[in-house]
Amino acid sequence: MKLMRAGDSREIDAEVIARDGNTIRVRIGDRELVADFTPNADGGGILANDGRRYPIFGARRKESIFVSVGPASFEFKPAEAAARRRTRGLAAAEITAPMPGKVLKVLVRDGDLVEAGQPLVVIEAMKMETTLGAESAAMVKHVRVEEGQTVDHGAVLIELSPPPASSGRESAPRAR
Repeated sequence: MKLMRAGDSREIDAEVIARDGNTIRVRIGDRELVADFTPNADGGGILANDGRRYPIFGARRKESIFVSVGPASFEFKPAEAAARRRTRGLAAAEITAPMPGKVLKVLVRDGDLVEAGQPLVVIEAMKMETTLGAESAAMVKHVRVEEGQTVDHGAVLIELSPPPASSGRESAPRAR
């Protein structure tokens, strides 16, 4: 992913290296950071790093993720170069709820092949609809929610797996 700070046009490479419970290890530019993230009920949480605690909130919009950490705001965008290098890789194995909400629409079924950017599920939180999409080409391994279901922040909505080697196209759209 690429990271951009609000008001700054420079892009910095950002990558989640590992997650273990509430501990997350990330690489931002040339720095590697380890922090603890404790989610809260409003879709945000507290990020703790080096003895300091920061309120954090994030929201996904189309092909970006907007995050505010304390007084700073950031935008994460898919790294196009990384997507080109990844032939059968998977950017994200799970689609998770960025905040507590209600599932309005499930746009895929188990076994569907999807392309990067394809909408997968629509949730409503704080009277706003958010469409969550695939970050890379994938196969829908398992849809874990249904329309009308209430979900917590971080709940796994859809599990994905790498697409079969022979697939270059998504499955035919299904009427819902």
